[in-house]
Amino acid sequence: MKPHPYLRAFMAGIVVPTIFLLIPMTAYACLRLYLATPGQLVLGTPAWPFARAVIFPMAVVPNVWGLWNMVYLAMRSRTKLSLGLHGAILPLVLFPGGIFVAHLLDTFGIQLWYALPVIPVGMGIYYLAWKFIVGFLNQEMGIA
Repeated sequence: MKPHPYLRAFMAGIVVPTIFLLIPMTAYACLRLYLATPGQLVLGTPAWPFARAVIFPMAVVPNVWGLWNMVYLAMRSRTKLSLGLHGAILPLVLFPGGIFVAHLLDTFGIQLWYALPVIPVGMGIYYLAWKFIVGFLNQEMGIA
């Protein structure tokens, strides 16, 4: 049997965002389907903004985390970057990409200028998540 380290790296990478994104999706399903709240929770916003803002990232973000963990596995012998620092770089890709996709899909409008102060906070959260949670999962999968 082949060990398939990249498949294991992908699986270890998708766990964290998949579990995290289940929380807002569960809240959305309870509000929308069980309590029958209208799709427009805030006046002046297009209908279904929450659905468009959460469902699309549910498909993209876990896959990006899995691919990013595969990149770490491929690059770790050539670079001396720790897993936490490697994960902290990911918001530098996701924030501008998310803003671009939000503008493309006309979900909501956020200027990059207003998102810039949030990027260091996101980098800190990602550092901790990658260092402790993804690092633990990589060890459990035998690829650390």
